[in-house]
Amino acid sequence: MDALLHQIFSGLATGCIYGSIGLALVMIYQATHHINFAQGEIATFSTFIAWALLQKGWPYWAAFVATVAISFAGGVAIQRLILRPVERAPVLTNVIVFIGLLVIFNSLSGWIFDHTIKAFPSPFAQDSALATRFFSAHELGTVGVMLCVLLGLWAFFRFTPIGLAMRAAAHNPESARLVGIRVSWMLAMGWGLASAIGAVAGMMIAPTVFLDPNMMTGILIYGFAAALLGGIDNPAGAVAGGFIVGVLENLLGAYVIGTELKLTVALLLIVGTLTLFPNGLFGRSVVTRV
Repeated sequence: MDALLHQIFSGLATGCIYGSIGLALVMIYQATHHINFAQGEIATFSTFIAWALLQKGWPYWAAFVATVAISFAGGVAIQRLILRPVERAPVLTNVIVFIGLLVIFNSLSGWIFDHTIKAFPSPFAQDSALATRFFSAHELGTVGVMLCVLLGLWAFFRFTPIGLAMRAAAHNPESARLVGIRVSWMLAMGWGLASAIGAVAGMMIAPTVFLDPNMMTGILIYGFAAALLGGIDNPAGAVAGGFIVGVLENLLGAYVIGTELKLTVALLLIVGTLTLFPNGLFGRSVVTRV
């Protein structure tokens, strides 16, 4: 029973990461109706920035805040400089741009920081008072950090004028423009927030999986599964989907298929969701008149 509970609680901890990546994907999808295939590589590059700052002697939390700020600014710059010119381009053009960003950031990570596997420190010591029978200190700390991020985002979108304007721009760009909202800048803000969320997720998962240019490849697939399972148009659903994916991955990996085939859980969830529940568990059907 203790082993079962440990797998469940560990799955909830990793599910926070998957849910956060899923949330970042949903934010971009709501704004552009495209999937950002480069989300994982951007998060990896941000984590390398944090690692470089730590190597220069920065305190962990100072490097953490600086990396989040740099990632936000980088996300805004990507939207304004690269994606804005192709906003009205065909879908295939946008897909090619996203794949190009994936390759570029993956190559930059290897070129600047090389391809060797690096240890990334955790801010939560193993012998910390946070450790319990079922959670390691890092797992519990990760849950706390990611929940703070998610609650902060909820408050931002619910109570701030910029957050409300971003929601309006995502749901109905034409009406938002009519009331004076600068939709293009709201899209840029969405890209910035998605990049910042990815940076936080990367820094939280790096101590577990180690840091290399391909660190987030598998994590992104789990994030896709979380977003699709919860509903690609539902931010809260993506977070809930992340918890479900994390627990299922751990339980099936430990008791059914083994750790070597854990990634197939995410792939099966993606295929099964698209086949049986195209709108996800918490998504909504959209009917368009033509």
